[in-house]
Amino acid sequence: MTDLLTLGETMVSVRTARPMRLGGDAHLSIAGSESNVAIGVARLGHDVTWLSAVGNDEPGRLIERTLRAENVRTRIRFSDEAFTGFIAFDQPSHDITRVSYHRRGSAASTLTPDETTEAVTTLTPKLLHVTGITPALSDTARAATLAAVRTAAAAGTRVSLDVNYRARLWSRPAAAAALRELLPQIHTVFASDDELDLLTDADDPIADLLRTVTTVVVTAGAKGAWCHTTGPTSGEPTEGQTIHAPALHVTVVDSIGAGDAFVSGYLSATLDNLSPQECLHRATTSGAFCVTAYGDWESLPTRQDLTLLTHTQGTALR
Repeated sequence: MTDLLTLGETMVSVRTARPMRLGGDAHLSIAGSESNVAIGVARLGHDVTWLSAVGNDEPGRLIERTLRAENVRTRIRFSDEAFTGFIAFDQPSHDITRVSYHRRGSAASTLTPDETTEAVTTLTPKLLHVTGITPALSDTARAATLAAVRTAAAAGTRVSLDVNYRARLWSRPAAAAALRELLPQIHTVFASDDELDLLTDADDPIADLLRTVTTVVVTAGAKGAWCHTTGPTSGEPTEGQTIHAPALHVTVVDSIGAGDAFVSGYLSATLDNLSPQECLHRATTSGAFCVTAYGDWESLPTRQDLTLLTHTQGTALR
């Protein structure tokens, strides 16, 4: 058994501190929404497994090594026929990050329903987390995501979905069709305000979604986040209740990965059976840690770090 199972594409990342066309030094790492969440939840003390496929190449080995170093268990298929995806980050301005993908036809896009179903069945996770990125990669990856979600829900496993819409991967109508197919099996939805229309056409999207899912968490950056739930379920608000948590005030260096950090904090608190207010607080705390340094996951907190942001900025802990 594992606490959390997640699946999706992780890419090798190259990051420069200025426009990439100018050349110069670059930082090599890895990046992927689901693996970001996996690292965040593992750092907070939980048993986590990440499932995917990578190329039988050195970039794929880097991904495996990095995740294992972060205490994330891996179920990886190394493909001789496909490559490991690549993502580039550069900064045309000090507060703007530009993203370039090289992932079409990557190994992760060949993930199959048999692979995801087998993982859910054998690992019996307490939570399964998926995003709207994986089903956008290919028809096969979409089927693999749906199979995992259906298998988990049928076994009584709570399933969470982070909408994570990527316009470069698919259109909004295509995304809506795929994500709405997942909804009957979803327990918790994470979305930003501008993603809710992908899940429902209703004038009151929250009320409509709560007819199908148990919890809807809406993120709004500096404004914080809201948790809406049907309840009553142990560890969650009573029926119809909405809870808000403000964002923590920190100096933002890089916002890439903040949403994944938020989700990792929320899922960790869920595994700890904390109250909804505490779930949101840990989520916003994890998000705040992420934006204070460069990188998708590098600055994610450990359990011991969680109280550090209560200190005044600039404090030296001696």
